[in-house]
Amino acid sequence: MEYLIYISTAKHLLSDDELVEIYTVSREKNQLRNITGVLLYAQGTFIQLIEGPEEAVAVVFTAISKDDRHKNIIKLAHEPSEERAFPDWTMGFKTLNPDEMKELEGYFDPSDRKFDGHDHPGIAIIKTFVDSH
Repeated sequence: MEYLIYISTAKHLLSDDELVEIYTVSREKNQLRNITGVLLYAQGTFIQLIEGPEEAVAVVFTAISKDDRHKNIIKLAHEPSEERAFPDWTMGFKTLNPDEMKELEGYFDPSDRKFDGHDHPGIAIIKTFVDSH
């Protein structure tokens, strides 16, 4: 079992219909591959955590990397994990506005690589969001 967190930039601001399509297709594919996780979208920026069996995470991230709807894909973390952070979510999804992003405990600038704590801050950010909603 492992998890992978990445951040990327949409090539254009996505419509609600485009986001629903991503969510729907991702849930179906993730369920088949035993992948869980969360996708956050805010004003053209994605941050996603995917978790599951090593081979499945690799297949999903390869597909994500080839998706032409986004660019500037930066892998923030890719590590083994004893357990899933989001075991019941084949794909949690939420769009955030900038004020919501700043209010998340553990919010960080992705260019700042100084991370404290035992959990990766990407997990902390996503867990904070999930716990508050």
